[in-house]
Amino acid sequence: MSRIGVESAFDVLVRARALESQGRSVIHLEFGEPDFPTPPHIVEAAKKALDEGWTHYGPSQGLPELREAIAAYVSRTRGIAVGPQQVSVVPGGKPIIFFTLLALLEPGDEVIYPNPGFPIYESMIRFLGAKPVPVPLEEERGFSFDLNLFSDLLTPKTKVVILNSPHNPTGGMVPAEELGRIAEILRDRDVIVLSDEIYSQIVYTGEPSVSIAHFPGMVEKTIILDGFSKAYAMTGWRLGYGLFLPGSWRP
Repeated sequence: MSRIGVESAFDVLVRARALESQGRSVIHLEFGEPDFPTPPHIVEAAKKALDEGWTHYGPSQGLPELREAIAAYVSRTRGIAVGPQQVSVVPGGKPIIFFTLLALLEPGDEVIYPNPGFPIYESMIRFLGAKPVPVPLEEERGFSFDLNLFSDLLTPKTKVVILNSPHNPTGGMVPAEELGRIAEILRDRDVIVLSDEIYSQIVYTGEPSVSIAHFPGMVEKTIILDGFSKAYAMTGWRLGYGLFLPGSWRP
């Protein structure tokens, strides 16, 4: 337990709200929190579901209808063929990080992840006794990373590569061309990619975000983490989902 790190944004949020309770005006930069409410039609659908009695246990992998809708959405937005059997609905995005690393890592294994980045990546890697291997994001590259350095960091002990594009906290995106090169580097390696795409819809200019799963040979090696919190301002609803694509999930 001593190896588990905290998400310090929660500590900052408590302090910020304490200041707000004193009448101070605070601009919140601690969380990836949309500045608009959950869309009304989603709220109304939730109310309707409660009124209709959808308040009991459901299938552990998520309601089939929801998984079918997610699969259709991911197929359309990522340009890959996904079925509901590959979708797992969970309470927020962190469980997908935990499930993936817990299933794939043994003590001494290595995980490459972006730095700076979501603090839970490193926390979970260390918790499992694996070695965190940060790859620095460079401002002059639009907060992407040097692919030569990335390639040098790969070793026979590398079991997982974590990608986060669009990125938290910098807002940078890995260009599609570079994602293609990353795919070429990883395609023939015994490495699984955890692609954190929770911010996939938060793109304001230029081309839309691209998933590494879209590139040849990567569907079989990619686990996609996505959810509803950022795109639909549903952070307090605690809903996320993971896509365990063919060949990438080994119970």
